[in-house]
Amino acid sequence: MNINEQLSIHAKQNPNHIAYIFHDQATSYSDFEQQVKNVSFGLAKLGYKKGDHLALIAWNSPYFLMTMYGALRLGLVVIPINPMYTVNEMEYILKNGDVKAVIAMDVILDQLNDSMEQRLPNVRHFISCDTGEQVAQTDHSLFPRHLKFTELFEIGKYPFEFLHIHEDDPAVILYTSGTTGHPKGTILSHRSVYYGAKSFAEHFQIKKSDRMITTLPMFHVFSLMVAVNGPLVHGATLLMMQDFSPREVFRLAKKYQATIFAGVPTMFSYLLQNDTDEFKKKESFQSIRLSVSGGSPFPVVMLREFQQLFGVQVIEGYGLTEAAPVTFNPDNGPIKPGSIGVCVPYMEAKVVDVFGEEVVDGIEGELVVKGAAMMKEYYKKPEETANALRENWFYTGDIAYRDCEGYFYIVDRKKDVVIVNGYNVYPREVEEVLYKHPYVVEAAIVGRPHPNSGEEIIGFVVTDNHKVSAKELIQFCKRFLAEYKIPTSIEFMEELPRNTTGKILKTMLKQKAYEIEHK
Repeated sequence: MNINEQLSIHAKQNPNHIAYIFHDQATSYSDFEQQVKNVSFGLAKLGYKKGDHLALIAWNSPYFLMTMYGALRLGLVVIPINPMYTVNEMEYILKNGDVKAVIAMDVILDQLNDSMEQRLPNVRHFISCDTGEQVAQTDHSLFPRHLKFTELFEIGKYPFEFLHIHEDDPAVILYTSGTTGHPKGTILSHRSVYYGAKSFAEHFQIKKSDRMITTLPMFHVFSLMVAVNGPLVHGATLLMMQDFSPREVFRLAKKYQATIFAGVPTMFSYLLQNDTDEFKKKESFQSIRLSVSGGSPFPVVMLREFQQLFGVQVIEGYGLTEAAPVTFNPDNGPIKPGSIGVCVPYMEAKVVDVFGEEVVDGIEGELVVKGAAMMKEYYKKPEETANALRENWFYTGDIAYRDCEGYFYIVDRKKDVVIVNGYNVYPREVEEVLYKHPYVVEAAIVGRPHPNSGEEIIGFVVTDNHKVSAKELIQFCKRFLAEYKIPTSIEFMEELPRNTTGKILKTMLKQKAYEIEHK
């Protein structure tokens, strides 16, 4: 079974049920199935074959859905690319990923410009998706490799015989946002993609009547598995948003009686801080039965504040580009704030020591995972694959522990641990304390080299009261933390640097901490 086979089943069994709504326009499962066929047929007519790589550079839209499902049905390997990347970042992935076709929003292709034709000779077609914005007009007689998506759609209105898709065939290559050097391409098979979606859908008992607010960027693994394929694999409806907007989330939730919201902690924070009347906020979320969070740790103080205001449980989970999802707090069991929960169906996890031996409950070690939703390998990187995958277990690089009831807790990233006078300091522990302060909106902790202690703790915060001082916040930390865990310096910022999926960019903060010291 794969996600396309499941889509065809829903289209036959429930042809008029709504698959997705975008800009208040509804598309049924029957119509979605036909759209997917048109894209597949069109790509086949252009000469693309099973195993060819297609880059998809689009924001949340029907274009993304049609292209991904259409290309996968033909056996192509889809490489979703963040549309906010620079031209240089895109070009690296297009070359490294051996891409033969590019489907992108017209404004993005406009940025890539004509010189990309010469720099990417292996790309046979650049196919543009109309945004309605003003872009340079391409003369197709001069650039025959350029097509419009509508032309692809028209070409594909005729039947085509599909090849058999094996579950171990590569389906998607997701490029990780590397903190050093270039990003790595993570290969997910058709099996991985299907079971990533199925594990979420089964864990939370997704039904046809569910309506998911899909605002997470679709090029990201969290969105693909949880906010897109997870609902679709069980025949539910997507309420698609092109971009995240708190007001639009409230509008969609109320108008379409949304039942599920998935987001990263930053999104939940913006929903809390939005100036919409509190009563209207809560009223908009009355139909929500499930809110799930992932992507980065959810500060416990903020989590409780959200639950109190909106009257809905926030269920935390965990996953990586290489395996998603792995864990979630249960939908029908105890939810433990601060925990990433228990393993979802088809996935396993354990905590190991430096020798790879499993440790007892309550002891910290490295989290390792395996299961049906795990990656095949890193693209063209056998050494890194061998280092990360050992005896079918993926070594995550996250420090964690498991309690006696089987719930996992992320302590911190292995690489983010700060060592002060030989003692390990986990940034998340200090950040949680700072979040307890009534004026702190956001907080991040990094380490900075120190001649005596090895490293020192540096804090970066965003506050909603400019009168609060660094000295006050440091004194506040002393009430909860041992001396060696206390920040030696706290810097105030208007906002913390984040990537497009909401993760705080600690490499940038480490650089800033270094620059402050050497002013």
